[in-house]
Amino acid sequence: MGTAPLAVETAPAKINLALHVTGRRDNGYHEIESLFVFAEVADELHASLAEADLLTITGPFSQGLGDGSTNLVARAVAAFRTRWPDHVPHGLALELRKNIPIAAGLGGGSADAAAALRLMLRLGTGTIDNAALFELAVELGADVPACLISQPLLARGIGEIIAPLAQFPSCHIVLVNPLIGVSTADIFKRLNGYDNYPLPTLPSPMTRPAQLGIWLAETRNDLQPPAVKIVPEIGMLIERLAEAPGCMLARMSGSGATVFGLFGSNAQAHQAAHELRADLANYWVTAAPLIVP
Repeated sequence: MGTAPLAVETAPAKINLALHVTGRRDNGYHEIESLFVFAEVADELHASLAEADLLTITGPFSQGLGDGSTNLVARAVAAFRTRWPDHVPHGLALELRKNIPIAAGLGGGSADAAAALRLMLRLGTGTIDNAALFELAVELGADVPACLISQPLLARGIGEIIAPLAQFPSCHIVLVNPLIGVSTADIFKRLNGYDNYPLPTLPSPMTRPAQLGIWLAETRNDLQPPAVKIVPEIGMLIERLAEAPGCMLARMSGSGATVFGLFGSNAQAHQAAHELRADLANYWVTAAPLIVP
């Protein structure tokens, strides 16, 4: 029997329910407005005591991921130690279990980095200022601050300006990925415009799935059309999920290629996932509740 890990931190999948590209900065980064949610399907980061920090990557989607200093988890741990060298006074053997497809529009690398920061925070002694931790998260990547919270929020800027939502309806999501990687840079290169209109104002309070569905009908994912041209399977999956009973919205997440279906009913979400698995045996399909406040 193996030794139990010192701590385990999950890295929930991030889903862009809506994503409007509203501008482009002089440095080439794009301004966005997006509604982020997180699902109870996640990578896992396990930590055990060790003489020095060491990262290994396992799981169904570990192939092709380097476990060296360029990995976002390793970078997050190293950056944390540089800023707070005495907070965790021992080395860590880290095992990242990749349960979520990579290059899938689900924030995998950012979520893993955020999990590493939360893990280091938990394992240390003393306190760390939240503002300083978020500053470090921004340095690691635009989506890392949002993943640090892993609750529904509005994101602006390049994704680093976040406003967590105090209320959000209980919903369930089906995620489908054709296991075709998509380059975010390639998608942005194919955008027709960078000055699209912003997200509409969210209803307040928003406590019912129907309210969310009505609001989402007025939104888009501006990265979806160019992604469909590169990976036509995305369009097929959107059409397929949209036909599922109880599906409020079918859309691509992030830059793809994962497509989601949003449901108010757990039973309907799992039935849709069951039927998709039966027909699309070589695709990644899962159903899970959203993480809500």
